[in-house]
Amino acid sequence: MTNAKNESVLMEIQQIKYFLALAQELHFWNTAERMFITQSALSRQIKALEDELGIQLFERSKRSVKLTEAGTFLRDQWRPLLDEINRIHLQARKIHDGAFGYFRIGYPGSIAYSFMPKLITSISHTLPELKVELVEPTDISFEELLLNYQMDLAFRRDPAVNPSLQSTSLYSEPFALVVPSNHHLTEQTFTGLQDLKDERFILSNLAQTTFYTSSLRQIFEDHSFTPNVYIETDFGAMVLGLVSKGLGVSILPYSYSFSANPNVRFIMLPYQVNLYATWRRDDKSPVLRNILQQVQDAAYNFISDGN
Repeated sequence: MTNAKNESVLMEIQQIKYFLALAQELHFWNTAERMFITQSALSRQIKALEDELGIQLFERSKRSVKLTEAGTFLRDQWRPLLDEINRIHLQARKIHDGAFGYFRIGYPGSIAYSFMPKLITSISHTLPELKVELVEPTDISFEELLLNYQMDLAFRRDPAVNPSLQSTSLYSEPFALVVPSNHHLTEQTFTGLQDLKDERFILSNLAQTTFYTSSLRQIFEDHSFTPNVYIETDFGAMVLGLVSKGLGVSILPYSYSFSANPNVRFIMLPYQVNLYATWRRDDKSPVLRNILQQVQDAAYNFISDGN
C-alpha cells in the first residue's frame, strides 16, 4: 500500500510538471513535444489532474488553450513549489553521491605544511560544496574522537589498534635533526648523535606511550644516547620557533621542513616514520568514500613529487 501511495505522489508531481509546461506553452502539441510524450497522453494526464482536483484548469477550443482563473492561481502557487522540490531532489542526490555535507579531519602538526594543504586543495576543487573542519587534537586521542563521532577521519603516525577502526598506510618519510640555521652541524659534517652530546634538546615527553615518542626513543636507544631535554612540547610549530631562536635542537618528521622557516636547518636521519589514515570501520558514508579516494590520490602525488 505504501508503494502505491508513493507512486501516486510521484505521478502527481509529474502531472504538475505537465500542467506547468502546458500553462507556459498554451499549446498541446508543442507541450507534448517538449515533454517527450504524445499529445493524447498529455491530454489524459491533464484530464486526470483536473478530475482528481475537481477543478477545470484550462479552457479548450479548437483554436486556443487558456488557463482558467483557478488554473492561473495554481500555476503561480505550484511553480515555486516545484522549483523547491527540484532543489531538494538535487540536494538529496548530492548527499547520496557524497558531494555535500560536513566532514571532520584530525591531523598531526607535522603534515600541516605539506600533505594537508595539498589534500585540502584537492578536496576543495573536487567537492566544493563539502564543508571540512580540521582538528589538531592535543589531550584527546584520535581513536576516542573517531569512536565518539567527533571526527570522521584521522591522520596518525601509527595504525589503529581498536578493531572498530580501520587504517591504511599512506607513505613513509624520514626523521630529521632540526638545528638553528647558523649551527655548526650540516648534512656534510654530521656523523651521528654523538655530535649532539653537548646540545640541549626540545622534544615531546619521551615517557609518553605514543607510537611517535616510541620511535624517538628507539633512535636514541640505537645510539646509546640520552638527550639532555631542556624543553618539552608536543607542538611542532613551537619546536621550530624555539630551535630558530637557538634554544636547542630537536628531531622531527621531515615534513616540517616545508614550514619555510629560514632560521632552521634539517639534517635527514636514517629512520622512517609512517603516516596512516584511520576511520570507523562501519562508516559507509559516501562522503568518506570520496574523501578516501582524494587521500589516496594526494598521497600518491605527494610521493611522486618527492614530497
